[in-house]
Formats: sequence, C-alpha cells, structure tokens
Amino acid sequence: MSITGFFLPDHERHEGVRPIQVWGLRVFYGLMALLVAPQAWSTLLLHPGPWEPTKAVAWCVWAAYPTLSLLGVFKPLKMLPLMVFMLFYKGLWLAFVAWPLWSAGQLAGTPTGEMARVFVGIWIPALFVPWGYAARTYLSWPRRSADAARVAGLDRAGQL
Repeated sequence: MSITGFFLPDHERHEGVRPIQVWGLRVFYGLMALLVAPQAWSTLLLHPGPWEPTKAVAWCVWAAYPTLSLLGVFKPLKMLPLMVFMLFYKGLWLAFVAWPLWSAGQLAGTPTGEMARVFVGIWIPALFVPWGYAARTYLSWPRRSADAARVAGLDRAGQL
C-alpha cells in the first residue's frame, strides 16, 4: 500500500473507511485500555468499605468501556459505538459540568478543572471516527438485498 492509499477509502477491507481512520481508532482503543482500565480496575478492586452508589456506577463504567476497548484494537469498526459512547459522555460532561464552572470563572485549580483539561482533548479521537460510515451503519434503514427478497419469496417487483 502506498502512502496516499493510507488516506483513501478502502472499499475492499474496511467498507469504504480510510486506513488511517482504522489505525487511528486502534491507537485510541489501545490508549483507552492502557490509560483508563488500570486505574479504574485498581479503584474497584481496592476500594475499602461500602460504595456511594453514583460513584460506584461511574467507576464501573470507567472499568467496562476501556476493557471492552481491547476488542476495538482488533475489530475497530465493529466497536465504533464504544468510541462514540466515550465521545458522547465526555462531551456531555464538558457541556453540563465544566462549561458552567468555566463560564463563572470557577474551573481553574479545581479537581473538575483537572478532569476538564483531560476531557477537552476529545476532538482528537473524534477526527479518526469515520462519521459517514457510522451514519450509514447505525442511522440508516437496512437495505433489502435481492437475495433476501428471493428467500422471502418475493420477485423483483416485490410481489409473491
């Protein structure tokens, strides 16, 4: 494959997604697994005593999605909803938690500010998400193929 081929849609292997996007997704799935999972799992496994329920949910989500992201290293397009989930929850958190504090001048130097500093980088993995593929795959109605119509007993005109 040439360098330019890395930036062109690959219809044979990746359903029209550019190889650079596929490899970018793999990198970010791997980073999720390496950077988020160890802290989340150690927090879950080493937490003393009973949990505050909302915090427990947050830590469980933070353990689950980066662990599942390991599958994305090998099947990046099949695990795309996981990447979209990560972008969506971080975007929501920035909009509803960080933005009001930043607007009021109360974000800097707080734990929320530290998390916002990390979350504000969500635009980088968003660059590698094949948004056209995601829309075609997850937002459009499935097309009925000629083979499926024949199996269902319909002719080309759609009649029995």
